[in-house]
Amino acid sequence: MAQGYAELRMYVAPDRVREAQEQWVSRVLELLGAERLDAQSLDLPQLWLSPHLLITQTCGYPLMTQLRGQVQVVGRPVYQLRHSADGNHCSVLVARTDDARGRLEDFRGSHGLLNSRDSNSGMNLFRHALAPLQEGGTFFAQVSLTGGHRNSLTAIKEGHGDLAAIDSVTFDYLARDHSEEVAGVKVIGRTAEGPCLPYITRVGADAEAIRAALNQALKDLPHVAQVLAISEVLPAREEDYQVLLDYEQHAHRLGLPAL
Repeated sequence: MAQGYAELRMYVAPDRVREAQEQWVSRVLELLGAERLDAQSLDLPQLWLSPHLLITQTCGYPLMTQLRGQVQVVGRPVYQLRHSADGNHCSVLVARTDDARGRLEDFRGSHGLLNSRDSNSGMNLFRHALAPLQEGGTFFAQVSLTGGHRNSLTAIKEGHGDLAAIDSVTFDYLARDHSEEVAGVKVIGRTAEGPCLPYITRVGADAEAIRAALNQALKDLPHVAQVLAISEVLPAREEDYQVLLDYEQHAHRLGLPAL
């Protein structure tokens, strides 16, 4: 029996989403006739680059800046959520509900929050949205790292920052299942769209068979598909994510190389 790492760690909240992902992975492994290896000791970069990787999900920005040519793209999900369509998603730009500012330009010189500097939704799309509004090569007077989108939401509500970009899938999952986590924030705007976070496998694996198993498992487990709000996994290639580097270059040209 084939063996490999099979982990979906990019969306771990709400709890029922994480539980549904586990059921999905288990069914995929059954369909592939594969045994799951224990990946608890691996961090994300180690998982992504493991020669034993069967299936996982990564962010589109590190796919193009750290993993290019070293992994194989399996596909990208089609989410049936408010801010996602046709295999694309965006980031929602949020501030405190009681903040009087209502336009992005009003937040120039404020305190920005990033989940991490290698995040597409939390940094790259954010930078692209703010680049036309920069002055002197900066937009924020201060930038802090929170370590996660949920942390960014909490920090905004507690007054530890003024503006953040939240992955739209995360935001919509929380709005659906844990509305208290998005209560107290308002959406100032949306970023440009980009392809949804890709599923990847190791170079040399049968990506088509894995994608077929992902889609068959969604059909076999309709309750899982409903919780995940995923209708299908589309074919995808590394080249589909070039647009994220185009957004990066656009921000550079407009004078905002970094947040």
